[in-house]
Amino acid sequence: MSVSKNYLAIAASAIAILVIIGSGYLTWQLIGQKKQIETLTQDRNYFLNENGSTTRALAEATSTIADLQSELNAIKDEYGLLTVDYEAERGRNEDFEDQIKDISKTVGVLDKLSKTDKELLQKYSKVYFLNEHYVPEKLSTLDKPYLYDESRDQQLHSKIMPYFKKMVDAAKEDGVDLWVVSAYRSFETQAQLKGQYLTTYGSGANTFSADQGYSEHQLGTTVDFTSKGLGGGLTGFQSTPAYEWLKENAYRYGFTLSYPENNSYYQFEPWHWRFVGEDLARDLHRDNAFFYDWDQRKIDTYLIKVFD
Repeated sequence: MSVSKNYLAIAASAIAILVIIGSGYLTWQLIGQKKQIETLTQDRNYFLNENGSTTRALAEATSTIADLQSELNAIKDEYGLLTVDYEAERGRNEDFEDQIKDISKTVGVLDKLSKTDKELLQKYSKVYFLNEHYVPEKLSTLDKPYLYDESRDQQLHSKIMPYFKKMVDAAKEDGVDLWVVSAYRSFETQAQLKGQYLTTYGSGANTFSADQGYSEHQLGTTVDFTSKGLGGGLTGFQSTPAYEWLKENAYRYGFTLSYPENNSYYQFEPWHWRFVGEDLARDLHRDNAFFYDWDQRKIDTYLIKVFD
């Protein structure tokens, strides 16, 4: 009986101990959970505070962005207006530059024309008179190989000399001989020559010889050619390879035939070639026309480029 009582006492003690231990464990757990709750509460409050700050910062940033966007839009609008103004101003400046260029070009043309001999493309030959005081601005003496009679000097306008030499040298390369028998003739020389012709041929001289002041030779831009087989003469020139070559090629060097067949001024003169500039000679050749076929006003438009 006493054993059972002891056993029960031990069991009761054990249970008491377990209850105490269990109670302590639960108390410990409760304390731990309480601390965890407090920590979580603190964390929550911290994050709530942080979130509030973030929200305020975000709101402030959003407001700032809106303000900056408004300023940017205003700047864009102002830039757009400035761009329009700039383009308008640039357009005005370009127009002004074009006007300046046009004025400069016009001034340049007028200056060039003022320095260009206006007689060079005039129609003579019973049409326009060249007075006794006219002499080309500068004359150059032809080299002997270009002359049929090397004992007689012949002169040409200095500015056409390069064109003349290129033409005659090109003909030579093609096997065609061209020699000058007459080039520049002064007013006095033409008067003497015409007097001789009148003495010999009477009024018939007017069909092939110009009066003084009406001769293209006084310009210094005109030459009379002879070629092989003519003995230095002019008769029969139309039947020579030289004439055929000139008809096909002279315009390339600025020369044109003044008096073709059936012209209204003088008899056919296949030997008589006048420098009128490459542009005019080319256009006449293209149109199968001759110098005296065109109106003087049309011819005058080529004066600015006569030596270009």
